[in-house]
Amino acid sequence: MADVEIRGLRKTFGNTPVLRGVDLSVSSGSLVAILGPSGSGKTTLLRLLCGFERGDAGTIQINGQRVSGPGVYVPSEKRHIGYVPQEGALFPHLSVAENIVFGLPRQLRKAHHRVAELLELVGLPGDFANRSPHSLSGGQQQRVALARALAPAPALVLLDEPFSSLDAALRVETRQAVAQALSAAGATALLVTHDQSEALSMGSEVAVLWKGELVQVASPEQLYRMPVSPELARFVGDAMLLPGIVDGARVVCALGPLRLMAAMPDGPVQVLLRPEQIRLSAVEWATGKARGRVLKVDYYGHDACVHLGLSDGTGLSTTLIARVPGHLCPRPGDEVAISVEGEVLAYEVFRD
Repeated sequence: MADVEIRGLRKTFGNTPVLRGVDLSVSSGSLVAILGPSGSGKTTLLRLLCGFERGDAGTIQINGQRVSGPGVYVPSEKRHIGYVPQEGALFPHLSVAENIVFGLPRQLRKAHHRVAELLELVGLPGDFANRSPHSLSGGQQQRVALARALAPAPALVLLDEPFSSLDAALRVETRQAVAQALSAAGATALLVTHDQSEALSMGSEVAVLWKGELVQVASPEQLYRMPVSPELARFVGDAMLLPGIVDGARVVCALGPLRLMAAMPDGPVQVLLRPEQIRLSAVEWATGKARGRVLKVDYYGHDACVHLGLSDGTGLSTTLIARVPGHLCPRPGDEVAISVEGEVLAYEVFRD
């Protein structure tokens, strides 16, 4: 059953179309990540869902109730939506407990057991209830903001890039805690983000918004492995596109013949490779493999990105990058054998 149904949603500001007929279904209890670059329409979509703006066309239905459409407009406060903004936006003069119960009806604001339940749900100790927001870390403030959003048991929780102000390590820890809390609460949620790793790690589905259109809605794995276009492949992760020729069930490129993920017509293509598909080995152990020379190494500790130049005279201009374990990375200047693990996706090249 879908808790949220968006159909044909359009919005224009002046002469600029921002949303171009968006269709999206969000199943009950799921977390869907809306992923897109700046200017893609993410914020506008969120504002229409909240009721802060009215669409020019299309309908929005939340928990079985139409809240926006021709002749229908339900105001924000009656949509039963919990909202988590970018920086938590806690009231500085209220305690943690008072912030959490702020969205509840007055008769329920003294329900201390509800505060304790919500603090436990978001992974914070019960004694945080009497603390002030300024005594909390950024990640703790975001958890309190989530507890406040969940307090009235909303039909939908909207998260507006809630981790963007946190440092890298705290961002990972906080988003794991938030995802766990939403799952434990059985909440239906939409996460708006421009961060690919955030969308892929948190969403049960990822919907990519591109120039006002949803260009692909898929599981994180499918989106990463089978993006519908080269542009989308580059957007959702590190991508290399090599020229190749399809010949039956394989594609031949500068790295040799590779197995195709899906059947396609013979002819010129662009072959999609991810850095983790590239395998490096010593040249003396490899026969019949492409060879390359290490140009530089970006070392991150747990892993490293090895930049390679092919040494077979193909004139390939695209830099080849391999992601390898940190303790196995070669040194600049080394010659290595190159192979590709698994099947590859390819995109047809259409000639004028």
